[in-house]
Amino acid sequence: MGNKVVTFTEQQLEDYQDCTFFTRKEILRVFKRFREVNPELVPKRMTENQAHTIAVPVEEIEKLPELKENPFKRRICQVFSHDGSGNLTFEDFLDMMSVFSEAAPRDIKAWYAFRIYDLDDDMYIGREDLLEATRLLTKGELHQQERDDIVTSVLDEADVDGDGRLSFMDFEHVVVRAPDFLSTFHIRV
Repeated sequence: MGNKVVTFTEQQLEDYQDCTFFTRKEILRVFKRFREVNPELVPKRMTENQAHTIAVPVEEIEKLPELKENPFKRRICQVFSHDGSGNLTFEDFLDMMSVFSEAAPRDIKAWYAFRIYDLDDDMYIGREDLLEATRLLTKGELHQQERDDIVTSVLDEADVDGDGRLSFMDFEHVVVRAPDFLSTFHIRV
């Protein structure tokens, strides 16, 4: 009767369900949001190839209401883009939304939060990463000495092995004790 557009094959939907924390309905909602970012670029029906080759530019993704005020919006996109550019394919976008969903477990969220704060991608959150994070979070309103004091305090409290940087284990130890982490590392679908 109706001319319903089939966005994904049954196999694609099953595969997406297997590798995300979403139901089929949520996957289709995520796709709708992705397509709305750039409807000229993203087709209504995605072939398996297009789902991981058509990439929406980072500048457009950053305009999403959930990201536009986030000081880490560029870094978030870079972490979730398969090539690190920040441009997101549907599969990259789906991964990002899945990790930020309520259903994603704390350890997965902690891993991606760590990656976002590890601004130089060296698998540690070092002094420079923390200084830049502090600058971004305070919109540059603190003096250098104030930022240095904050970073020193964070390292004193969280750097378990005393090497002057946070490993993932150090970071995860802090996150587990943060009661509001799960509610703040979240985007509603």
